Parts: sequence; C-alpha cells; structure tokens
Amino acid sequence: MSDISWRFAAFDTLSLTELYAVLQLRSEVFVVEQACAFQDIDGADTHAMHLLGTTSEQLVAYARCFAAGVKYQEASIGRVVTHSGVRGSGAGHALMRCALASMAGQWGPQPIRIGAQARLEHFYAQHGFVKTGAPYVEDGIAHIEMLRSP
Repeated sequence: MSDISWRFAAFDTLSLTELYAVLQLRSEVFVVEQACAFQDIDGADTHAMHLLGTTSEQLVAYARCFAAGVKYQEASIGRVVTHSGVRGSGAGHALMRCALASMAGQWGPQPIRIGAQARLEHFYAQHGFVKTGAPYVEDGIAHIEMLRSP
C-alpha cells in the first residue's frame, strides 16, 4: 500500500492529536475487536519510538519500537496494528517493512525479538522472524516469541 505516509517519532515529539489517535486505534483493535481487557497503557510508551502510518490524516497503521535492552535483550517491536479498513491491502506488510527499516536507521542492523500472537506466526515469518520458544498465553491470547537476525 503506497499511499501511507510514515512518521517514526519519539514519544515526546508526538502531538496530542497523534497520541490520541494511537491510543484510540490500539484500544479499538486490542481491547474491543479482540475482546481482551488488558493494560494497554503500560508505562513503556515513553521509552519507545512510535511508527505512525496515516492516509488522509487518519492513523491506519502503527507499531512501537524499542532499542535493545528495553523490553528484551534485543531490539523489539510491539503493538503492531492496522485499522480494519486497510486490512488485506498490504498495509500490515508495509508497516513491518517500514518498522524494520526505521529501526535499522535508528539503531543499526541488529537482532529483533517480538512477542507475537501465535495466529500471526506466518505473517511475521514473511519478514524474517523465526519462532524461538513454546507458545504461551498472555492476556488470554496465545503468543510466541520470534527472533529476526540482522
């Protein structure tokens, strides 16, 4: 999906409007759509770089990215989400490609670890991630750890 504009930004550079859109999209998908009550605002946002993908000033794709040593020993990506209106358009793959490129630009090429929803293993495998452990349940949803080598 080529009409998405990307912004990779530190927490303290997000506008209030951007922050509201991020929290709204995450809540819409992770809490409401997936029927999962969990603490989305977990105190980690201030330590992350935020990748926002917008079309026509609407947030349609988002991921938060961490330097090595913050969430895991390796750099990491989390809260990967696309708006329901762009699913199936390639926006999720564009989001991952942009996240990987942005992280390499920010911190250099390095391993990246994720805690992925198990049902998305194939999606992340298409971006070079390999399952590294047994499935586990987090907030009532099956997850797996995956690692991508540089």
